[in-house]
Amino acid sequence: MSIGSFYKTSASSGPITIQPSTADLKAFTDFAQLVPKAAANAQRRAINKTLGWLRTHLAREVGRKEGIAMRAVRQRLRAYSVKAGSTQGKLWFGLNPIEASRTGRARQTASGVSVGRRRYKGAFYKKVYGNRPDIWIRTASKQFNARDYPESDISAAAGVSSGWIAENDNRFPLAKAKVAIEDARSLFDSWARRADERLLLILKQELNFELQKYLRRNAG
Repeated sequence: MSIGSFYKTSASSGPITIQPSTADLKAFTDFAQLVPKAAANAQRRAINKTLGWLRTHLAREVGRKEGIAMRAVRQRLRAYSVKAGSTQGKLWFGLNPIEASRTGRARQTASGVSVGRRRYKGAFYKKVYGNRPDIWIRTASKQFNARDYPESDISAAAGVSSGWIAENDNRFPLAKAKVAIEDARSLFDSWARRADERLLLILKQELNFELQKYLRRNAG
């Protein structure tokens, strides 16, 4: 039995599955038997449109809740459209921390780096690893606070370790500023329910579109 849209989270992601419930499917059973291809097309378009709607609105709410630019959140949301013969579409959401430099416009100040509503005292905005600048701090700095740098592993030589990814070289140990988005999990349940409502609305519109085409084609 189809229970409708639902979500299931793991340690690093939170996919939301979009699909019609059994009760919703009964609403167009007769039409589907009459013109199954038209009904399948309507259902596919409805699910794919709901995925796009959910991606936009979930990115907006997570961005507002966490103080992150919407474009940065959208990069963590990946929609998988309905494939032929399937009645499910998925929206994948990566939950690993986001580099702070991607959450807004980073500004170097005399006391550190600011980006959005966040301030990183003692940090600097510079290209150190990779091909783009990021927000870094020397772990020996008195202003270093591990809570502002989640998933940055500080070498044992520095005297501090958070048990995650190394961001240092032989010259000096560094930590990269990142923003944890674990709290976004709390939004999945409510948005899965909203997606169910949205899917039913769009499904009715798409079925009506297909029905009108069918009636016009067979008029007279």
